[in-house]
Amino acid sequence: MATRSETDTTGLSRLIQARDGMRMPAFGIGTWHMGESTSRKAAELASLKLSLELGVRLIDTAEMYGSGGAEDIVGDAVRGRREQAFIVSKVMPHNASRGGTIRAAEASLKRLRTDHIDLYLLHWPGSHPLGETIEAFETLKASGKIRHYGLSNFDADAMAAALGTKSGQKIACNQVLYNLARRGIEGRLLPWCAKNDVAVMAYSPLDQGRLAMKPGLKDVAQRHGVTPEAIAIAWTMRQPHLCTIPKATSLDHLRANIAAASLSLSAGDLAALDADYPAPKGHQPLEML
Repeated sequence: MATRSETDTTGLSRLIQARDGMRMPAFGIGTWHMGESTSRKAAELASLKLSLELGVRLIDTAEMYGSGGAEDIVGDAVRGRREQAFIVSKVMPHNASRGGTIRAAEASLKRLRTDHIDLYLLHWPGSHPLGETIEAFETLKASGKIRHYGLSNFDADAMAAALGTKSGQKIACNQVLYNLARRGIEGRLLPWCAKNDVAVMAYSPLDQGRLAMKPGLKDVAQRHGVTPEAIAIAWTMRQPHLCTIPKATSLDHLRANIAAASLSLSAGDLAALDADYPAPKGHQPLEML
């Protein structure tokens, strides 16, 4: 069964449904590089709080970001409104032994000041056997400390191998680099995930602010009355198994980015974007930032 969106899928209420019964918001907020500077903490916290007030429900973070500082800010942001948030966090590969994964998750829970993480990911492939990591995920799930689990930065062959491990059939998501300028996953990984009911979460949908704003993108944005960035973000949500996690610490940029959640790109829009940012020919190795 292919991953699908639920009914009433416009705007911020749109949910992605994937393996293990996971229902995840299709639009979220990323926190990479948050928690790295005390001088920026107030602005970062304000951005996350406003995102929740505006209806964003997914917040993506990781133990690596700001050496736990980003998780701490997320914990402050969701205080008193935890039930409104779908929190994603990640364990670093060098911590991903069976025991290490459990300890890392418990440390993340403490920083987040919550009793559960909605989706817990292995940040990228590492040296510990993946079977051990998934065993730990199962232990955490059984105890209610995580609701669902998945992977990040895994290519198609690695995903297929992961699903073949014990309990690997419960892997619900793969978070990967994906944007108009970096479309390599369209060759094999994206179709594989759609076929196998695995949600794909696009990180850096604006390529860390480096995405070139080409004429076709600007024209599509003008037709919709939004920023080119909003169009680029909406493009990463155009298929029913895709979700996206742009980051914005500027409140104006946050509001502009959120407009992407309600956009519906036409065939003409997509053709204009394809002309400026061509799809790859054949398989390409998975890119990471």
